Amino acid sequence: MVSDRLTHVDETGAARMVDVGGKTVTRRRAVARGAVRMSPEALELVREGSKKGDVLQVARIAGIQGAKRTADLIPLCHPLPLDAVQVDLRIDAPSSSVIIEATASTSGRTGVEMEAMTAVSAAALTVYDMVKAVDRGMVIGQILLLEKEGGRSGHWIRENSP
Repeated sequence: MVSDRLTHVDETGAARMVDVGGKTVTRRRAVARGAVRMSPEALELVREGSKKGDVLQVARIAGIQGAKRTADLIPLCHPLPLDAVQVDLRIDAPSSSVIIEATASTSGRTGVEMEAMTAVSAAALTVYDMVKAVDRGMVIGQILLLEKEGGRSGHWIRENSP
């Protein structure tokens, strides 16, 4: 079920934090994906490793850390006790990209979509930071929610994801 109104805006148009106190605690999970497109030369350096360390490992840790700090970055997000965060990064040579996928889960009253997308964002920015010396033209993009489950709206899966 999708709402027909913005939940973080009250009747007068003021921003508000959603009251989740009356919601049922359920198991919640969200999966997000994004990509960092770069030159083939830069991608090869990522594959080989760099002087700054293993780019994919550092980005994985940054993604996990980002998910844990989501409420500090997104003003109206509730701080959540995360049960798990998994961040996977893989090199996709045909698109000359690093593909990032994050899964966040909790047992709570509100979803973890923002945590999964923040994990992808933090990991992507970390890849950019570690590779920018050889390719300042990298493009971070297509950060999107692939799936969410739990809560009143149930299970949702993106159809025809790019």
